[in-house]
Amino acid sequence: MIDASTKKPLHVSTKGGAYIMVQVQQLDDVRNVFDNNNISYWVDEFAISLNGEPEEIVVNLGRGTNAEAVQKILDGVS
Repeated sequence: MIDASTKKPLHVSTKGGAYIMVQVQQLDDVRNVFDNNNISYWVDEFAISLNGEPEEIVVNLGRGTNAEAVQKILDGVS
């Protein structure tokens, strides 16, 4: 899955827990991918925007979720 702003693949970060940062406009698409693949997650309550950039929000992966497997799923989404 490609990040709408950077045009680069979304990346699962594992520093301080597994999560991805996505633009709010992409949140429904990410939720659909996660729901369709039975990936446990929760979305932070607040989105942030820095320097006038589009709002981004953190999607946290559930405890025990395999971050590498989630990355492979995201990489397979066109």
